Amino acid sequence: MAKPTIQYVCSSCGAKAPQMLGRCPVCGEWGTYEEEATSFSVTSQKGHRRMPNAESAPKRIQEVTYAEEKRLDMRNGELNRVLGGGLVPGSLVLLGGEPGIGKSTLALQVLMQMGERKALYASGEESERQLKLRAERLAGDPANLYVLSETSLEHILDHVNALQPDIVVIDSIQTIGTDAVDSTIGSLTQVRECAARILQFAKERNIPFLIIGHINKEGSIAGPKVLEHIVDTVLQFEGDQHYMYRILRAQKNRFGSTSELGIYEMQQDGLREVTNPSELLLSTAREGLSGIAIAAAVEGVRPFLIEVQALVSSAAYGTPQRSSTGFDSRRLNMLLAVLEKRVGFKLLQKDVFLNIAGGLRVNDPAIDLAVLAAVLSSNMDIALDPDTCLTGEVGLAGEIRLVNRLEQRIREAAKLGFRRILVPAGQKLALSDPGIDVVPVARVADAFRLLVTK
Repeated sequence: MAKPTIQYVCSSCGAKAPQMLGRCPVCGEWGTYEEEATSFSVTSQKGHRRMPNAESAPKRIQEVTYAEEKRLDMRNGELNRVLGGGLVPGSLVLLGGEPGIGKSTLALQVLMQMGERKALYASGEESERQLKLRAERLAGDPANLYVLSETSLEHILDHVNALQPDIVVIDSIQTIGTDAVDSTIGSLTQVRECAARILQFAKERNIPFLIIGHINKEGSIAGPKVLEHIVDTVLQFEGDQHYMYRILRAQKNRFGSTSELGIYEMQQDGLREVTNPSELLLSTAREGLSGIAIAAAVEGVRPFLIEVQALVSSAAYGTPQRSSTGFDSRRLNMLLAVLEKRVGFKLLQKDVFLNIAGGLRVNDPAIDLAVLAAVLSSNMDIALDPDTCLTGEVGLAGEIRLVNRLEQRIREAAKLGFRRILVPAGQKLALSDPGIDVVPVARVADAFRLLVTK
């Protein structure tokens, strides 16, 4: 017989406790424990041992054989790149992002672009009429697209069995419930059990599933942390709703790299792939303006040039402000300390504002040199050479450290018509004719002398 019990689970880290706790002792978060019903068998299993299964016996790794999985082409170059070349049959992909950022639009548009592939879009948030209105606004062919408005997981899986689609989208996992769990829809137990059942169904039927997930106020995917462990791939859709650009990143990918990046532009008829982001992210009216520097960045294997904007002004109040958009504020404070200690520029009583143009958030440390150059340009009110771009990580001693994929950065700058690029000194180049003047610099002070000297 099964005896029902009550336990409490932290919604942040998944830690369990026999009683309600105000603060989680594992992750330190407050007010995250929720009640969860469970059951266990009172029948003793002592003395019963399973016989080993011959199929699950250990094998030498040389004896393991496999067939190369043929990936499903999503007919979307950016999404295929982030997934690692396409969607693997039988895989479970989780797509998360801010409300209104375009998760449902991306999923529905991709299904309509797949043409002859039969697809099912199951929504627990929107009616079939709402899905029809959205599909009419998006570009694509909806001939083989089926929509379903349902919140019961059992009913959704029954329809999948009957329809046999090539791909299934569930929007969203927090609005789907299963009858096997006596809990409200959206609870920790429901989310975990639904994800586990979908994964098992996907592996058995060899049908790929894309599930959309909500995020919490901290920006991480809502629900138990085990949800991200269950799925094969976790995609994060980022961007500012006031800007037209959207970034698709892979936080986890069992079938590819997590360093790839997809860029989209939100338009009236849906999301458009940005194949050459450098031309869109660079302003054509930057000549003669101070506080602007061009950085050669790399996300994954894709190089692109971005515009770094800085504004330095006298502090109106006693405490100067340090604000950054699209760049780590703690790293900005570190770079400003390097600028003051190693180069001699005093910014103690000045406000510093930094912005990465286009609404992007860049994590590449190679844009450090461009950040300092933009701050210096604004502080001295001197415009930098518009035909010069920079790349290089800045260390605490004021040295410019080596960066990866330097050849790709140089080729991207030369392709866009830049005449000079400042790179870290001592880094070997395999390019015989880069088509651009490559200037090696060893320290931040050396780079500044080259930038302000006409």
